Amino acid sequence: MSNGLAYFKEVYGAVPGWVEKMHDYRPDALDHYTSLRSAIMEDGLLSRKEKDLLLVGINAARCYERSMLYHTKGAIDGGATIPELIEYLLVANRYGGLKSIKTGIQSVNYALSLKGLPKGPYFYNPEMNDVLHYFSSILEKEDATYVSNILKAPEELWNDLLLVRGVVSAKMKLLLMVGIHSTCLQGKDAGKWMERARSAEATEGELAEVGLICLLTAGIPAWFEASDSLFEGGS
Repeated sequence: MSNGLAYFKEVYGAVPGWVEKMHDYRPDALDHYTSLRSAIMEDGLLSRKEKDLLLVGINAARCYERSMLYHTKGAIDGGATIPELIEYLLVANRYGGLKSIKTGIQSVNYALSLKGLPKGPYFYNPEMNDVLHYFSSILEKEDATYVSNILKAPEELWNDLLLVRGVVSAKMKLLLMVGIHSTCLQGKDAGKWMERARSAEATEGELAEVGLICLLTAGIPAWFEASDSLFEGGS
């Protein structure tokens, strides 16, 4: 087995079809892609677990279930908890609305199955209230405070409360918003979220790592959009 195939078998537990086809047609391209992915996803200023969780949220926001589920497995294998996953997915809802959260429920159910826990119900047309109650029902009491506080608040405050610290820091939630807008090629908005993330003590290096994981999931244009708002020289 080539290094590229072995790498993805280790990451996903099996070699995905798209990896096999890249190997069949251009094994040299797979080797280069594997090296790039490995470098970007390794522990750095952001941990590999954090990067997988960010990619779960980014792909839920743009309703791209396949990549979201791959990174759900990566996050759970890296030690992510269900409460962490839920908070990233709720932030994704701030961008993509109910379509995003309906996609995100599949991530939660998959994560539950990976942990050997029963899956929740399938929601055909969920309202945010239904989703929040569902998430609250599967959280331990000490982890449910964030969701409970949103449920208790007027709906017009929910978007702001989604960014408040829970089991996930406010900084990571702001970095997720940077990643979502970069991936969706909305560079000016990504820049505005970068300013908010800097105010929450995000470093230029962390912002750059978010831009690089966006490259993995949406190609080099996502890096273009993120890099426009990074400071020169990493200062």
